[in-house]
Amino acid sequence: MHFVNPEFYLKIMPSYLPWHRELVSLSGLLEISLGVSLCILRISRQAAWGIIALLIAVFPANIHVFLHQEILPAPYWLHLLRLPLQFLFILWAWSHTKANPRLVGTESQT
Repeated sequence: MHFVNPEFYLKIMPSYLPWHRELVSLSGLLEISLGVSLCILRISRQAAWGIIALLIAVFPANIHVFLHQEILPAPYWLHLLRLPLQFLFILWAWSHTKANPRLVGTESQT
């Protein structure tokens, strides 16, 4: 959606961040490439760490929307739910950072 509807993401960008359009495109590209990389067993752990980094990097936008709820009109509880939901996504990604039993012992062969 970063490329289909970038305006949605542009309006939730905190004003203190530079290069809004470029950051929206970069985050979209990272989401796609890291998501695909999760499916590649040899690099899935690194992709999971990348997803964690990306989720942390975009968290200021979630805080910005929570503090300025007029940007995305929705019930207060929905805006509030977005904040801990981000941490659940981080935990999910972290669960993919564990060694894959199918690859144990093959890391040195890459």
